[in-house]
Amino acid sequence: MNFVPSKVFLVVMGVAGCGKSSLGQVCAAHLRLPLLEGDDFHSASNVNKMRSGVALSDEDRQAWLDTLAAQLQAHPAGVVLTCSALRQRYRDRLRAAVPGLRFVFLSLTQEEARERVAARPGHLFPVSLVASQFETLEDPSHEPGVLRVDATRPLAELGAQVQQWLEVPPGSAPVAASVSHPSLEV
Repeated sequence: MNFVPSKVFLVVMGVAGCGKSSLGQVCAAHLRLPLLEGDDFHSASNVNKMRSGVALSDEDRQAWLDTLAAQLQAHPAGVVLTCSALRQRYRDRLRAAVPGLRFVFLSLTQEEARERVAARPGHLFPVSLVASQFETLEDPSHEPGVLRVDATRPLAELGAQVQQWLEVPPGSAPVAASVSHPSLEV
C-alpha cells in the first residue's frame, strides 16, 4: 500500500455469503490492523435463532450493534470490522461510535449469495435466511464514506480497489464510490 492513513476504521459489510471475512482479512493485513469478526459478538440467543432458521429482528440486533460500537471504540489506533450492517440505522449506530467510519459494501445477487451460503456447511447462517437479508438490506451506496464493490470479483482485485479508495482522504472523495458491476444492483 502506497499510503496508509494514520487511523483507519473500516467496516466490510453486506449480506451473508458476500465475502466479508475474506476481504476483511485482506484489508486488515494490508493496513496492519486487528480484524474483528462481527459474527463472533452475537449473543447465544441470536446464534440459536439463526441456526434454527429464524431471521434476527431489529431488536435482536440492537445489543449486538452496541457491542460492535464498543469494540470499534476499544481500538483507537484503527480496526477492520466485518458486519452485515444491513440497515442505514445500523450503520449510523456504528458511525456514532467512531466518526469517520468507512464502509466497503460487497454487492452480489441473491442467487449468488444463496450459492455461496449453501457451500458453507456447518456455518451458523443457513441458506434459508438469505432472502431475509436482501429484504432487510438498505443499499448504502448513497451514504458518505461508502465504497460499493462487486463481490464476485477476485479477492486480490477487491483488496486493491479498497486500498486505492482508502488512499484518498475521506473529505476529498465523492460522497460514495462504486466499482460494482451494473448487473449486480440490489
